[in-house]
Amino acid sequence: MFTGLSAFPLTPFTDDRVDERAFVGLVRRVRESGVDSIGALGSTGSYMYLGRAERARVAALAVEAAGPVPVIVGVGAIRARDAVEAAEDAQAAGAAGLLLAPVGYQRLTPDEVFGLFADVARSASVPIVIYDNPGTTHFTFSPELYARIAELPHVASVKIPGVPAEPAAAAAHIASLRRILPPGFTVGVSGDASAVTGLVAGCDAWYSVLAGTLPSLAIELDRAARAGDAAAARAASDRLAPLWELFAGHGSLRVVAAVAHLLGLTSPDNLPRPLRGLDDSTRQHLAEVLRELGIDV
Repeated sequence: MFTGLSAFPLTPFTDDRVDERAFVGLVRRVRESGVDSIGALGSTGSYMYLGRAERARVAALAVEAAGPVPVIVGVGAIRARDAVEAAEDAQAAGAAGLLLAPVGYQRLTPDEVFGLFADVARSASVPIVIYDNPGTTHFTFSPELYARIAELPHVASVKIPGVPAEPAAAAAHIASLRRILPPGFTVGVSGDASAVTGLVAGCDAWYSVLAGTLPSLAIELDRAARAGDAAAARAASDRLAPLWELFAGHGSLRVVAAVAHLLGLTSPDNLPRPLRGLDDSTRQHLAEVLRELGIDV
C-alpha cells in the first residue's frame, strides 16, 4: 500500500463547516484517476482544525467514497490520548493505514516522539506511516529516530519532507535511510516540487498534495519516474514549475484550495478559520497558470 502515488485531497469547508458533499466528490474524482492510495486528513486535509467527531466522519466518508482504493488517515494530535482515539476511529471507519505526525505545542523531545508512536502502535491493527513534516510540526526527525520507531509493531513507512536538490545527494540520502530501516520498510517523498528528484533517487512512494486536486498532472510525473524515464519525469516536473512557485510562496494548501474552487469542485471560501485563501491577484495568476497547463477553469 505504501508505494506508488498517494493522493491527499482537500477537506473543503462551507460556512466554516466540513462540506461533506464536496469532500466526497473530491475523493471520488481522485479514485477514478487511478492513484494507488488516498490520504485523508493529512495537512492538506486540515486535520488539526477538526474535532474528534468531525475527523471520524471525514475518515468514514473517505473510505466509503474511495471504494477499492486504500485510504490512509491522518491521526496526529497534540495529546497522545487524542492520537490514539483518532487512530481507533480511523480503523473503525475502515482505514487501510494511519499517518502519524508528532504535533506539539511544547517542543517535543525524541523520547517523547518515540513514546507517541509506541502509544498509537499499541492500539493499531493497520500499518502506520511516520509523518515527518517539520514545517508544520516544528519537530525534526533524525535518521536514528526513524530507525528506532520503525522497530515498533505496525510502523511500515516514512513520509520524508523532500530530498536534497542535487540528484546524487538525493540518491545518497535515500540509500543511507535504506541501510538503517528494516527490510520492506518504504520511503515516500513529499514536498511536490522535489518529488521527481526523490522518485528518481529511489523513493517507493510519492505522498502528493497535487494528486489530491489535479491527479492527472501528478500521474504523468509519477508514471514516468516509475518507468525509469528520468528525463520525462523531470520534464513533467519542470512544466509544473509555476505551480511549485505558488506552493512555495503561499503554501500548497491555499493553492490547491483555490484550484478546487476554480474547477468548480468547492465553494469559494473553503478553508477552516482562521485560514484564508489566496488574494484576488494571486488567484487570477493561478488561473492563468492552470490554463497554460491545459486545465479548463
